[in-house]
Amino acid sequence: MSVVATARENSSSHENSRTSRSRGQDTQAPSAANSERGSKACCFCWCCCCSCSCLSVRDEEGEPNPVRMEAINVPDPPPPEEVKCWSESFEVLMQCPVGRQFFREFLKSEYSEENMLFWEACENLKRETNAEMVEERARSTYEDYISILSPKEVSLDSRVRERIERNMVEPSAHTFDEAQMQIYTLMHRDSYPRFLNSQLYRRLCAGEFTKL
Repeated sequence: MSVVATARENSSSHENSRTSRSRGQDTQAPSAANSERGSKACCFCWCCCCSCSCLSVRDEEGEPNPVRMEAINVPDPPPPEEVKCWSESFEVLMQCPVGRQFFREFLKSEYSEENMLFWEACENLKRETNAEMVEERARSTYEDYISILSPKEVSLDSRVRERIERNMVEPSAHTFDEAQMQIYTLMHRDSYPRFLNSQLYRRLCAGEFTKL
């Protein structure tokens, strides 16, 4: 009987040991899974990990590349009353030289500054009266903003591009009128609302502009 009892005790001890090891593995498995999930969360989901290093490229307001106000060179800081008028309409903003300059700085932070540069180049072209200078400015504008080889190429649809190509046979002060309107509309619908919600605009409205 003592032999049988001893065998039973050994079998029970062996079974308990296996159960303990199995439980230990089960306990560790979720930790490993959570660790793996945590390491991947910040790569695919912005809201899963508040300490994700990917978020370090954004400022505390959530803007990807905030404008440094001290780097904007204007003769005089605009009064908050004038700045607030820019929110009345995009036309009001574009009619104000200082407003355009701040809007251009905002576009630069979004890597779309070429839209404003092209619009201003078209305005300068339409003010030119010398025939030779008109052709020279038109070709320069084409090379800078229309050519697919230019790093500052603006986004235009194929129909407008085809019309520009035809107009460039004999360029005039109005060669880019349709393209200019398309870019104006793009800035109005796409960039302007974000500008009004930007940290730059809020600080200007609060009179927090620091002159160089």
